[in-house]
Amino acid sequence: MNPTYDVIVIGGGMAGCAAAVASAREGAVTLLIERCGYPGGWGTAALVNPFMTHRASDGKALVGGLYDTLREQVAALGGMLENSFDAECMKFAWQEMALASGAKLRLHTTFESAEALEDGRIRTHTRSKSGPEAFDCLRLIDASGDGDAAVALGAKYRMGDEKGLPQAVTLMFDMGGVDLARAIAYVRDHPDQMLFPKLPLDADPEALADGIISVAGYYDLVAEARKKGEYAAPGDLIFYIGRPRKGNVVFNTTHVGGIDGTSAEDLTRAEIESRRQAMSVAGFVRRYVPGFEAAYLVQTAPHVGVRETRRITGDYVFSARDVVEARKFEDAICRLAYPVDVHSGEGEGYTREQPGYAGPQVPPPGDWYEIPYRCLLPAGLENVLVAGRCVSSTQAGHGAIRIMPACIAMGEAAGTAAALSLRQKTTPRLLDRVLLKQVLRERGGLV
Repeated sequence: MNPTYDVIVIGGGMAGCAAAVASAREGAVTLLIERCGYPGGWGTAALVNPFMTHRASDGKALVGGLYDTLREQVAALGGMLENSFDAECMKFAWQEMALASGAKLRLHTTFESAEALEDGRIRTHTRSKSGPEAFDCLRLIDASGDGDAAVALGAKYRMGDEKGLPQAVTLMFDMGGVDLARAIAYVRDHPDQMLFPKLPLDADPEALADGIISVAGYYDLVAEARKKGEYAAPGDLIFYIGRPRKGNVVFNTTHVGGIDGTSAEDLTRAEIESRRQAMSVAGFVRRYVPGFEAAYLVQTAPHVGVRETRRITGDYVFSARDVVEARKFEDAICRLAYPVDVHSGEGEGYTREQPGYAGPQVPPPGDWYEIPYRCLLPAGLENVLVAGRCVSSTQAGHGAIRIMPACIAMGEAAGTAAALSLRQKTTPRLLDRVLLKQVLRERGGLV
């Protein structure tokens, strides 16, 4: 007889952890299955950082609930500065939050397949050092990022742009020993070489070095190094972000295109090529960039960061029009103001803004858009929800809602809905949306 849970969550990333915590705190017996030895998803396994903004352009907070709780827990561990976080603190915070909620963690376990049983239960098949196993549940939440479980159960999906190309992948890497004040002084004194920030001449590098700064640019230095054969990454610039520990930065610069993140062959190629790019960028900054003379490579991410694979077709397909028109929904489970952010699937990397560039696709100033609950409901499937970057959207819509604060909010909504549907003796699709929003608000959600 297979173990039976009320709710099983596939994938322990930002969305999956939030789903498991939310489900368990509402009284559902919950199992979280994660292939890595730690939770956090791309925030830990791919070193993705920082949290993209959870605020409207006027500073109004748009995401709360478990997102706020997580930030508080990471901060209490000394791993949070502004929106930048320490990956090790993130692992521990999610682990303890999940266990405190009552959810059971099953790490080092890979999802293999799923099937719907005649009595309405769902059986998941996994593989680990314990061998092949099966676990049954009444509700399944797919937070795998790739929609693995939903597709195994027959969900329809789309991938990529009109040519089928998903967004490029990126291998993040950390460097330490950076003289941030010296680096910021150069940024201030060479605004023509920077995409951002454009610092005033009276900016104090020492003061700025005590906070978190994001830097993208160094056009001429990159061009010079490439001409000499000393720069092997695509694009016209490098992009790095400060870490909570002073002197440490994380690079978001490498790009590899033409990668299907559901293909082991493609992922192998991506890891090899992106690591070559990372080593080239690390060498470049030490030789060319002021402030990096004594810097050293701390680590490359354990896993290349995959921005997009399968987008499960749900009861509503979120699009760029929802972003720019600041659309609101009766069944909203998340508010956001992040722009449409799509990295070319060709892998060209970051480039200077081109003439005629009209600016990012964003909601009107001070406004926001909402993600409807229906995006979490795979069309044609019952008792299954999706959360995170595999939710129902176009590629452009996905480019706006794939960020970590949104994934946490979607996961919290999915876990809450799964548990509530059991309590109300209904299905997730027929769940009272007013009740769902009420519970999310009681838990600190801003919906």
